[in-house]
Amino acid sequence: GRRSQPSGGRIQKQEIDYQKEAFQQWWETDFVTKLDDLPTQGVVPKHRVPYSGHDYPDRGGGTMRVLRKYDRAFHGGQGVAVAFERKDIVAHRRGLFGRTPADGRPRRGLFGRRLDDSNNNRLFSSGRRNGLGGGLFLGRIPAWHGHCNGWTAAAIRHAEPQNNVVRRGVVFTPADIKGLLAEIYIYNDTEFLGGMDYIMNPATIHLVLTNWLGRGSHPIGMETTPGKEAWNYPIYSFATVTEKLPGGRYADVDTTVEYATSTPSEQEQSPRNSEKMEFRYRLELDNQGNIVGGDYMRGSSRIDMLWAPLNPVQGGKKGNELGNPYVNVREVLAMWRESVPQEVRKKWLNIDPPPEDRVLETTDKGDDSLQPAKEKEDTVSTAATPATEQAPESRESR
Repeated sequence: GRRSQPSGGRIQKQEIDYQKEAFQQWWETDFVTKLDDLPTQGVVPKHRVPYSGHDYPDRGGGTMRVLRKYDRAFHGGQGVAVAFERKDIVAHRRGLFGRTPADGRPRRGLFGRRLDDSNNNRLFSSGRRNGLGGGLFLGRIPAWHGHCNGWTAAAIRHAEPQNNVVRRGVVFTPADIKGLLAEIYIYNDTEFLGGMDYIMNPATIHLVLTNWLGRGSHPIGMETTPGKEAWNYPIYSFATVTEKLPGGRYADVDTTVEYATSTPSEQEQSPRNSEKMEFRYRLELDNQGNIVGGDYMRGSSRIDMLWAPLNPVQGGKKGNELGNPYVNVREVLAMWRESVPQEVRKKWLNIDPPPEDRVLETTDKGDDSLQPAKEKEDTVSTAATPATEQAPESRESR
């Protein structure tokens, strides 16, 4: 063959079973695993390309600047939302989340996966994921701590804000609204799209990209760096070149993904900056042509995991337990809706949408294309509970 023979790597049964279950839940159709039945490329509609937002690093104060404005409008200037964000950042600097808590509960890493002291025990459990992981950092804030996953989720689920919005005499610009969106998503639950192993199996990457982005035209989040650091970006395009090997049990694949990148500061009108990443791998097929495993080839990129953002839940509530309870999710989403024309919003297709944002029409997609399942009413009811809880005493690292 044109590449070295791979060492072999089957997808874990627990992981593939969960991906089938999740896809059925959100799309109400089967998760396709047969290589010949999967698309070779996928891209979101032009209007759906994620904006390049700011990642609000903790070293720069996180989202405190926009939260000061939020406190003036919604808390009479008392500064409770800012105080919560400051406490969160200080907790990271003191290394409060690098140890197992006194109550014996395991420290949680990216999207709820359990970590041991070396960050290597990456256990998988079914259900949604929340939070961001990190190691033990005493006396300093790591440069990568911030809101990259919050911006990624917001850019996937929301059209870029366009107009100023006024609340109680306080003007919120499009940049302000983007900062608030990043804040409400940073600890919010997500749908896990693969990454049980320390490095994500390339066969799972292929299946998720082709089903979610290829069949569903839905952007997905990518956590790019295996290890303790977490750098997240939204993928919105992919293309594959496949060569089946003699015998029909293996196929060599080159896959290129394009993803939006962040900006040094939040812009009123965000650019559409992007980079590309190339994966080179060999897929293993069963007798029916279904993808059952894969191995990276020399020179390939490798990533940690893929994920999809879900409907934002009020901070301090189940599904966003670590989120800021002083930032009202319902208010932030209302400001976003007021900032974006309805003709733009009604084209925004998402899984798990709140009732106000269910897509009324779709464009640039054929009539036979996939449509996300309608959200269940019991899920909707928890999405925008007013913020009333006090800030928890301890926080996990983001």
